[in-house]
Amino acid sequence: MKKTITLLFSLVVATVQAQNADSVAIRSIYNETLAHGKSYEWLRHLTKQIGPRLSGSTGAQKAVDWTKQLMEQQGFDRVFLQEVMVPHWVRGAKEEAYFRIGSKKTTVPIAALGGSVATSPKGVEAGVIEVKSFPELRALGAEKVKGKIVFFNRPMDPTKINTFEAYSGAVEQRANGATEAAKLGAVGAIVRSMASNADDSPHTGGMRYATGVPLIPTAAVSTNGADLLSKSLKENPGLTFYFKQNCESLPDAKSYNVVGELRGSEKPDEIIVVGGHLDSWDLAEGAHDDGSGCVQAIEVLRVMKALGYKPKRTIRAVMFMNEENGLRGGVKYADLAKQNNEKHIAAVESDNGGFTPRGFGIVGTPAQRAKVDPWKPLLAPYGLAEIGAGSGGADIGPLAQLGTVLFGFKPDSQRYFDYHHASVDTFETVSKRELELGAASMAALVYLLDTHGL
Repeated sequence: MKKTITLLFSLVVATVQAQNADSVAIRSIYNETLAHGKSYEWLRHLTKQIGPRLSGSTGAQKAVDWTKQLMEQQGFDRVFLQEVMVPHWVRGAKEEAYFRIGSKKTTVPIAALGGSVATSPKGVEAGVIEVKSFPELRALGAEKVKGKIVFFNRPMDPTKINTFEAYSGAVEQRANGATEAAKLGAVGAIVRSMASNADDSPHTGGMRYATGVPLIPTAAVSTNGADLLSKSLKENPGLTFYFKQNCESLPDAKSYNVVGELRGSEKPDEIIVVGGHLDSWDLAEGAHDDGSGCVQAIEVLRVMKALGYKPKRTIRAVMFMNEENGLRGGVKYADLAKQNNEKHIAAVESDNGGFTPRGFGIVGTPAQRAKVDPWKPLLAPYGLAEIGAGSGGADIGPLAQLGTVLFGFKPDSQRYFDYHHASVDTFETVSKRELELGAASMAALVYLLDTHGL
């Protein structure tokens, strides 16, 4: 009995000592990041000097070259590229759109959806059918839809506290609206922007065509434009809508994931990934989506190196290419990991904006999630209260098939969809303080993963 009590006491002491050491290490991570952080200036260069980075574009290649050089300059143990073929869609000349009531034309802001075909050179003009859902559209039938432009006008649900849940509830009309409309003979489709605010900036995003269905042009209309069109339709059901867009899909282009790593000192064959996606939509600078995640990931490695921390496991910062319109970088990374028999124990992704940190979503088994529970008191003082089952991230998702535990960085979500995929996603909308707090949060989690494993 006495030996048992002594053993238990020793275990308690050892646990307290370990937690104290972890607490000191995490505090030093935050101190370094907040006092000497580099992520904000890196983001300034990525957004202002390089700008939009859609897959296959000159901007995307510039971003690859710059991030590779940046990580080399930081003195990481290894920096390398992973070749990947990516879609190459181009917007072309700026879109035009208006609705006509008699001889009066009212312009509305639109943006072609990524992957859409162009209209004819003269554009397309037709009557409008407004719907809120696919079942509503199907109930109308081909007789009412044929020859018309379908207007999908379901807003993101404002009652959802988590705006990503609201986005998920509306985004199918952007992704599949053109296909559903074309099945019934529509000549075009326009979609209310996936945005949580009312403004005049159309929010683009990816769409896809089903096999065997006519390819009709599709575009997003700003939320203010959608509201005006809907109101005008109620007053004048016979109005017509005109839009013209000049986009096209070119042959796939060669691009790259960019990877930098710190080699593990004890278990170098166990890999922890921290990353974001380097590509962005073409309308803006891609500051929140996802320049923030990229510079935060690189900052994680910089902070560890600056503190003289020698990781037990290999830690990689990965700049994934082509998340926005194909996910080929994430798939390629996982395929190469499998081919090379690499053991990825955990992956952390930041792709929800550079806002105030709230926590991490975890994709893993109950036992793996339970392993994280003792870390919660260490992270809570830094505002990381939302840690538990949730989503990981699109780019790291393919690693799940290898048994990798996924962690999705969760910043506050309330403002993200004001900027998402729109021209207003600029460097000026990112707070230096919030960006650096996010980088420190990610570094703290990576430290715990490296120190304790899963």
